[in-house]
Amino acid sequence: MLSRTCILLIFLLISCGKKQEKILPERTSLIESVYSSVTVQPDSLYQVYAAVAGILDNNLVEEGDVVKKGAPLLQIINNAPKLNTDNARLNLQLAKENYSGSSTLLGSLEDEIQAATLSFNYDSINYFRQKKLWEQNIGSKVQFENRKLAYELSQNNLRLLKNRYERTKNELSTQVQQARNNYETAQISTRDFTVKSKIEGRVYALFKNQGEIVTTMEPLASVGSATDFIIEMLVDEVDIVKLREGQKTLITLDAYGQQVFEAEISKIYPRKDERSQTFTVEAIFKNPPEQLYPGLAGEGNIIVAQKEDALVIPKTYLIDGTKVETEDGPVAVKIGLQNLDRVEILEGIDENTPIIKPEE
Repeated sequence: MLSRTCILLIFLLISCGKKQEKILPERTSLIESVYSSVTVQPDSLYQVYAAVAGILDNNLVEEGDVVKKGAPLLQIINNAPKLNTDNARLNLQLAKENYSGSSTLLGSLEDEIQAATLSFNYDSINYFRQKKLWEQNIGSKVQFENRKLAYELSQNNLRLLKNRYERTKNELSTQVQQARNNYETAQISTRDFTVKSKIEGRVYALFKNQGEIVTTMEPLASVGSATDFIIEMLVDEVDIVKLREGQKTLITLDAYGQQVFEAEISKIYPRKDERSQTFTVEAIFKNPPEQLYPGLAGEGNIIVAQKEDALVIPKTYLIDGTKVETEDGPVAVKIGLQNLDRVEILEGIDENTPIIKPEE
């Protein structure tokens, strides 16, 4: 019983000895910023792919090389497109010969039309002669009808041959155009054996070695700007609505220690990454470091608001985000700007109101 009384007295003495932490709000400048992770990448960075599959014959550049637009990067071996090009050339040659009229296809039709024309002229003369005699009651009706039938058959035959000739000519013309298109496409595929740079920049990576199999689904190299770099930032979805293009950003890079670089937001991508629940934001250095490399990591603080002579308190003194504890009890407050550790008070207390730190 005595020991319990002693413990209770000790607890009461300790409790009475605790002092409540009090402070007064202070007026100072306050900056509200949005935090983001940072990765530096070359501008216009892209992955190089081959248009045809095959075997890598040679890397024509080395990592770190600066290349011009259209400069050869890699050479690929693949015999199939070359054979296709030869076949397409032969088909185009055959189609041209068929269309030229010197072949048996159109030539035989022209011969048939010529013979049908002679036959039509002969039957026409005989028909109109017999018709004139029949009108004078000379000759038999059977002779007249036979001449008429022969005339009509010759006329129809000539018309059918001419229609067939025009249709065949159009078909052959279409075949020539199709063969020419196929040949030009095959030539493009052949040229794509040599993969060329789409931009003027630097080769940052080569992913294949000589002799390895190349597919159209795997990147072969990485090329980007040699001088211009962009800052890729990942911003949480709860903060993205605060951001605007042109906002000032303070960047620190792991490679440069505590040195701070100023940048400016240049682009906000509207699509959210569902896996990380973040948005991608790009910024541009105002005065970039002397040396930059792809993949340099760091942190960024995007300044979204700034106020001078703001009434601020530590965030740890805020209760439920809406109240503070004073000597007269809890008081509701209205907050404004805030950063990681301080918050602006707009209404509820002033700089002469002592506030008490809530117990943890």
